[in-house]
Amino acid sequence: MSVETPLIGDFSSSPAEALDGARVGVVTFPGTLDDRDAARAVRLGGGTAVPLWHADDSLHGVDAVVLPGGFSYGDYLRAGAIARFAPVMGTLVKEASAGSTSSSPLPVLGICNGFQILTEAHLLPGSMIKNNHLKFICRDQALRVENNQTAWTSQFTDDEIIAIPLKNQDGQYVADDATLTQLEEEGRVVFRYVGGNPNGSRNDIAGITNEAGNVVGLMPHPEHAVEGGYGPDDTTGMRNGTDGLTLFTSVISSLAGGTK
Repeated sequence: MSVETPLIGDFSSSPAEALDGARVGVVTFPGTLDDRDAARAVRLGGGTAVPLWHADDSLHGVDAVVLPGGFSYGDYLRAGAIARFAPVMGTLVKEASAGSTSSSPLPVLGICNGFQILTEAHLLPGSMIKNNHLKFICRDQALRVENNQTAWTSQFTDDEIIAIPLKNQDGQYVADDATLTQLEEEGRVVFRYVGGNPNGSRNDIAGITNEAGNVVGLMPHPEHAVEGGYGPDDTTGMRNGTDGLTLFTSVISSLAGGTK
């Protein structure tokens, strides 16, 4: 049994009681940085975090999967380009696709590098390229929730403004005009930057979903905004923002309710 590394200070929230059946896999690739953070977010949201290894083609019966942030395979070739061919991804693509043999496709959340991997695996359209200013950026970022009908956003209100940490170098979302038009017309833009575009992403897009709504990718890091004292500043005080936790409680509550 793994032991959670204690956090400094007294702001840490206690993980919610695990909800029956809500097992969320967190994949680790070589170069992944935020897998422990994502696993903690799952536990704080009331789910059971299940570690998944990139070289294992089994998902071990999980109900949802998080592809966390980092620099898989050192971002060689392109960010996410090599991770897309990892054995675990072959199984994930099959389970998450609309043509999955399961009763409903697997919910998948790609965060930062995970978003890049999802585009490389063609589970989401478009691509991620270097920020238009060619610099790494790290800051708290305001987002508008444009779609609260996905597996990962159902507990947000429509047009809710949230604050999530952003840290990336290859964060500029690009797609051709036809793809952008389709995303907008079908309501598949999930998160949009507000208060300024930090990386040149087309249409200020910060996150998108597939047509079925089970696969979501976003560039900012919700797993870094899940407990008071460690997240962005908000109206209640410095570093108290926990807006990111809602992505995890959304999918976990859905799974626990037997809607998968």
